[in-house]
Amino acid sequence: MTTLNDYLVEKRVAVRARRARLEAGEAEPHELRAQVRAEGRSGVRRIRIRDFQVISDSGPDFAGYNLGPSSPELQLGVLGSCLTHVFLIHAADRGVPLDSLEVEVSGRMDPRAGRPGFEDVPIYPHDIRYSVHITSPAAVEELTALHAVVERACPILNLLQQPQQIYGVLHHTVPAEAVEVEAVAG
Repeated sequence: MTTLNDYLVEKRVAVRARRARLEAGEAEPHELRAQVRAEGRSGVRRIRIRDFQVISDSGPDFAGYNLGPSSPELQLGVLGSCLTHVFLIHAADRGVPLDSLEVEVSGRMDPRAGRPGFEDVPIYPHDIRYSVHITSPAAVEELTALHAVVERACPILNLLQQPQQIYGVLHHTVPAEAVEVEAVAG
């Protein structure tokens, strides 16, 4: 049976090879892309990233069908996934043995946010917290140092902690039948 520590051996080789490519100047910035389309009758959001897809939906109280996690839930899951991966990367690189690793992420959403009397309540997930559960024979000092490097290196954790500008553009297409109606009515 393969264990997490067996995987960390493979991960260490990959991390070191990646670092060697970086130091040799063979790594360049690359663009990340995601496309999200709302499905016809259901409003389910189909997220496409590379060759993968994820379904996002709302609960019935928001006219959803509960077919997948909501966007705020996905965001917490993405944070947990990134933290877990960065723990694996740095544990492998440092030779820190891990028998098990689990990250739990929680946050709060208030449906009253922004409404009269609740103007100061954030409309976004807030009070975000994470807990890391590690089973390891490593010393506490080793795990504390590992946690510190993960907090410095985790891209999604740092994205959420560092304010930045996000630019959006709206592209509007008028359906052909709407153009014909306007021409007749005009």
